[in-house]
Amino acid sequence: MARAITRARSRGCALVQLTSNKQRQDAHRFYAALGFARSHEGFKLTL
Repeated sequence: MARAITRARSRGCALVQLTSNKQRQDAHRFYAALGFARSHEGFKLTL
């Protein structure tokens, strides 16, 4: 992740965005430790 973030910065990116299933609490802690902040609520419609 650190390498991807560094590369994004070096290419002029202003934002790194990811999605994660709400049930993946360990992943959420990992992302938070990297400095990511929760920002959206998602919706799906299964057909």
